[in-house]
Amino acid sequence: MVVLIGPAGKNTILLAEFAKVRGDAGLPTAEAAVEAARLRFGAVMMTALSFLLGALPLVFASGFVVVGGMVAATVVGAVFIPVAYYVVERVARRRVRPPARPRPR
Repeated sequence: MVVLIGPAGKNTILLAEFAKVRGDAGLPTAEAAVEAARLRFGAVMMTALSFLLGALPLVFASGFVVVGGMVAATVVGAVFIPVAYYVVERVARRRVRPPARPRPR
């Protein structure tokens, strides 16, 4: 299972960073998360597919645990990470308060 940490983490970071860049460029948080998931889906799938093809000898030797874990990590990452980014970004923006206006005298 330790084998899955690298590719799954890479895919997660790829989606979250792309959404952050889009959000910093002025897109609303929800649109940034959806656009990141849509535009980076191909890169995430290529990473997962290359991992799965590389792990085929391991599958034949020890079973389908690694392949099942990577499939689960890819599906969860493609759905959960944009949603988690949206929630965390919304909470962070609510915590940042705008500067106080001076009171009229």
